[in-house]
Amino acid sequence: MEHSESDDAIRVGLVGLGSLGVRLGRQFVELPNSELVAVSDVSASGLADAGRELGIPESARYAEYGAMLDGTELDAVAIATPNGLHYDQTLAALDRGLHVLCEKPIATSVEDAHDITRRAEASDRVVMLGYQRHLNPAYDLARDRWALGDREPTFVTGELTHDWREYYETMDDWRMDPELSGGGHLLNVGTHVIDAILWTTGLTPTHVNAHVDFHDEDQIFDKQSSIVIEFANGAVGNVSDSGIVARTREHVHLWDDEGAVYLEGTEWDERTGYTIDAEGTEHRPHLDYSRRLSKGTAFLEAIETGAEPPATARDGLKATAVTMAAYESGRGAGRVAITDLYPFLDGIFD
Repeated sequence: MEHSESDDAIRVGLVGLGSLGVRLGRQFVELPNSELVAVSDVSASGLADAGRELGIPESARYAEYGAMLDGTELDAVAIATPNGLHYDQTLAALDRGLHVLCEKPIATSVEDAHDITRRAEASDRVVMLGYQRHLNPAYDLARDRWALGDREPTFVTGELTHDWREYYETMDDWRMDPELSGGGHLLNVGTHVIDAILWTTGLTPTHVNAHVDFHDEDQIFDKQSSIVIEFANGAVGNVSDSGIVARTREHVHLWDDEGAVYLEGTEWDERTGYTIDAEGTEHRPHLDYSRRLSKGTAFLEAIETGAEPPATARDGLKATAVTMAAYESGRGAGRVAITDLYPFLDGIFD
């Protein structure tokens, strides 16, 4: 790839060279204010292939993440590794004074997610989560109305489906490794809908009651789930996800006393949105997707300006707390109070 950089480019190291990591790497190669200077992956073939595509010399290709951090002069790291590695890799970067862009989820336990958030908020480094709906104009439409506006949602539904059937049949993908994955479809994919609802509404979840269909006897790898979330203002949310259907579909519908915002998605196409007024009439506002930022651009802008990134460590913590409360409920605990499960989260949703 052709590198485009300026004299004061932000030097980025990338760990995790699967399809998502390579897509992130291309952004840091092409953007004029960044330079991808090193990559790391445990797969020798993946490291070689991605290194060649991204134009990284062999001397800057590392099999060990820590060696990359210590062996290359960096300003920031992008983390696109399996979930169970995010906690240690994020803290290792912060320990070295680096900015961090980490893919979701932030961690595989609420305690670890809280620790990262505490460390991030005590630091002057940017820690951004890879929740791309925070960069989508349709989701901004909903956030402007509720989390940043003066209305209160009363009823919320969310659904996300995905085809993971082969993973459950073979159980040989990293997503089916408890230490690397930390959970099943809900933690890996459904978290997008939970995060989107929390981010767009600004609501405080208080209780969770979930039915979770687990694939394994240890109740780690969920296949699908149905979750009722109660909020402090009296609103109720219903979130469903499935990893054993043939197509990817996404629907997030949010109502208040004056109407609704409907957010829709098909496969990996752009998520779109429209509104419904108090009389039930649909309106389709113009949403300028041409000005949408990429994750790389948003991350670099936050570093350069000192502004809060679009998706923060606290956003990641909130989504993880609701997700893990759903797992606890689905394993037999029934309706659970989030603050009873995680008393150290007091004030996190304020």
